[in-house]
Amino acid sequence: MNIYVGNLARETTEAELRQAFEAFGQVTSAAIIKDKYSGESRGFGFVEMPNAAEAQAAIAGLNGKELGGRTLNVNEARPREDRGGRGGSRGGGYGGRGGRRSF
Repeated sequence: MNIYVGNLARETTEAELRQAFEAFGQVTSAAIIKDKYSGESRGFGFVEMPNAAEAQAAIAGLNGKELGGRTLNVNEARPREDRGGRGGSRGGGYGGRGGRRSF
């Protein structure tokens, strides 16, 4: 099961995140999402646990608890919504300026 972990302290490491969840069972992976330009933590991450019962216990046990001085927001990760591709609102093909064109 893939688990979303929000409100992480910027200093929290993937090893610390993994350790917190391993108290509830086997952890396949733990990843903190980082800004692609600065490399700094974006304050959330994902933990993968293969056993659903252990994952549910981790969610119940860690949601609202503190890690690194921050109260965690832990729940089952939802699939990303389809954003419908790129550039949906770039002026509708009228020169890319985004303004209206009168005819």
